[in-house]
Amino acid sequence: MTDTLRIGLVYGSARPGRLCDSVAGWVAERVAARGGMAVETIDPAAGHDEAELIRRIDRADGFIVVTPEYNHSFPAPLKALIDAASSEWHAKPVAFVSYGGISGGLRAVEHLRGVFAELHAVGIRDTVSFAAAWEQFGEDAQLHDPRRAERAMATLLLRFDWWSRALRNARIAQSYGEAA
Repeated sequence: MTDTLRIGLVYGSARPGRLCDSVAGWVAERVAARGGMAVETIDPAAGHDEAELIRRIDRADGFIVVTPEYNHSFPAPLKALIDAASSEWHAKPVAFVSYGGISGGLRAVEHLRGVFAELHAVGIRDTVSFAAAWEQFGEDAQLHDPRRAERAMATLLLRFDWWSRALRNARIAQSYGEAA
């Protein structure tokens, strides 16, 4: 068993010109700076076939979902991606980084929590959210004032690391299918 966690960085938006690339890039930089985690992108807009996306979900020890909020919920391509897999999500942690208007995408996250619970995944309480995200990220895809978001992300990653390792060890000790 490797000590490095395999993290699926799930892109929630598939729209052209999406802000998701900037937000997910920021997340990937924070994960790399922390160390101990290798990121694999799971992006419904990247052109991978469904079977490849499912393989990426299966390989991951945990997931960080980067999602916008569309009409008080999360985007349809993200729902299609989630529904394409089943047992591949079981007994793995899911953390959320959201963005949007005044709510910062938190309504999308609240909907996603129920979806992932139904898939036997473990939602991490701590989140990072960006209200009025288009005003927070510059053309260089960097945050204008990253201090608050970096503190929140550091907390998220500490707890996500713990859950990822604990659940990976539990899945090694006993197949989740034996418990369900």
